[in-house]
Amino acid sequence: MEKITQLHPSEQIVEFMNRIYQNAMTTTSGGNLSILDSDGNMWISPGSVDKGTLRIEDIVCVKADGSIEGRHKPSCEYPFHRAIYRRRPDVSAILHAHSPALVSYSIIGGLPDTNITPLTAKVCQEPGFAPYAVPGSEALGEKISCCFSKMYNTILLENHGTCNAGISLMQAYKRFETLDFCARMLLGAKHLGKVNSLSDEQLAEAAVDRNGKFSAAEFEVSSSVERDIRSRMVKLIRRAYSQKLFTSVCGTYAARVNADTFIVTPDDIDRATIEESDLVLVKGFEYEAGKELPASAWLIKKIFDTRSEFNSLIIAAPPSVMAYNITDTKFDPRVIPESYLLLREMPSFEFGAYYNSNSVLDTLSMRNPIIMVKNDCVISSGRTLLESFDRLEVAEYSARATIAAVPFGGMKPMNQEQVAEIVEAFNLIP
Repeated sequence: MEKITQLHPSEQIVEFMNRIYQNAMTTTSGGNLSILDSDGNMWISPGSVDKGTLRIEDIVCVKADGSIEGRHKPSCEYPFHRAIYRRRPDVSAILHAHSPALVSYSIIGGLPDTNITPLTAKVCQEPGFAPYAVPGSEALGEKISCCFSKMYNTILLENHGTCNAGISLMQAYKRFETLDFCARMLLGAKHLGKVNSLSDEQLAEAAVDRNGKFSAAEFEVSSSVERDIRSRMVKLIRRAYSQKLFTSVCGTYAARVNADTFIVTPDDIDRATIEESDLVLVKGFEYEAGKELPASAWLIKKIFDTRSEFNSLIIAAPPSVMAYNITDTKFDPRVIPESYLLLREMPSFEFGAYYNSNSVLDTLSMRNPIIMVKNDCVISSGRTLLESFDRLEVAEYSARATIAAVPFGGMKPMNQEQVAEIVEAFNLIP
C-alpha cells in the first residue's frame, strides 16, 4: 500500500494539491480534490483559498448528514463531487484540475489517444468527455456524474479541464498525471508528424509477464555498498520526478551491485516519495520477498548480464523524447555539442524489438549508450548512476528544444565535420 494513502484525508488533499500546483498542473484558484471516508464523510478542498499555500486546517469536511465542518466553505464544485460519489460507489477520491496540456484538449472538444504507449493505455484507459455546464452548478454535476456512471475513470470537461476518480487519491492522481504526460507527448508529436497508436495485439504483447523465472527469497542484512547505492538511487529517482523525466508510476532505475546482483525500482511505488527500503534487490533470479519486481526486470537482468561496461540503467518515457517515439520522425541528437557527446546517434527500434530478438542488446553499448523504442520507452545506460541520469535528462531537454524549433523552420543540426571534431576532441568511439 502506498504510504501516502495511510495519511488522514486532509493531509492527503494538501499533499496532492501541493504536488499538482508545484508541477504547474493547476492555478492558484483552480482545481479541487476530495476523499470520501469509510463513515461517508467527504473531505474536500475549500473554495477561494490559494492552492499554492493550502494547509491541513483549510480542508473542509462535509458530513454524511450534510452538515459542514471547517473554517471555509467547500469548493463551489462540491455538487459534482457529491453526484459522482452517489453514482459510483466504487469511487473514494476525486481530482479536478486545469492542466494546460489537458485543457488544450477540453477546449477543442477532443480526447487524447491513450493507446500511444502500454502505460498510458493501462493507467488511463479510454477517457470520457462531459459537455459544458456552469461551474458549481447542479447541471454540471449531472453531466459529469452521468459520464462517470458509464465507468470512465478519467474524463475531459468541455472548456474546463479534467476530472479523475479512483479508489484512493493516489490512484486518481496517477490517472491524472499519466493523462497529462500523454497529452504532452501528443502535443509535441503534432509538431513532428502523424501519431502512431498501438493495436490491441501490441498492447496484449506488452502486457505479457516475462518475469516468470524470478522467485522471491529472504536475503541477509544489506552491505554498506548496497546501502550507499540505495541512498544515491533514491535521490536521483526523486530528482527525475521533479525534472519531469519520471511520473509517479513511470520510470525504472537500476544499479549493479556486483556481477549477478542489482537494485531496481519496483512498479508499485510513487517515484516522488520513494525511500531506500522500497527498492528491490535482485540476485540472479531471486528478489527480495515482500516486494514487487518491475515488469522490465527480465530485460534489465539481460542487459547487465551481457553488458559488463554498464553499472546503471534507466527505462523511462519523458514527454518530449516520446513525442518522437510515437511518430515516424527520427530524433537527431546533433543539437549542441553536449547532446552529441552524451547521446551519440541515439538509434531507434520498432515497438517490441526487445521481446523476441537481441537487436537492442547488440546495439546498446558505449558507442550507443541510449536508445529509443517506438511507442514504449527510452533506455539510458551509464557507467555510473549519474551518467545514465545525465543522458536521459540531456535527451529530454534536447528533444524539447528541437520541437520548439519546428515553428521557426526546424533545427539546423551540426554537420559531419563538426561532429568529427567532437569525436576527435573528446576521444569518442568512432
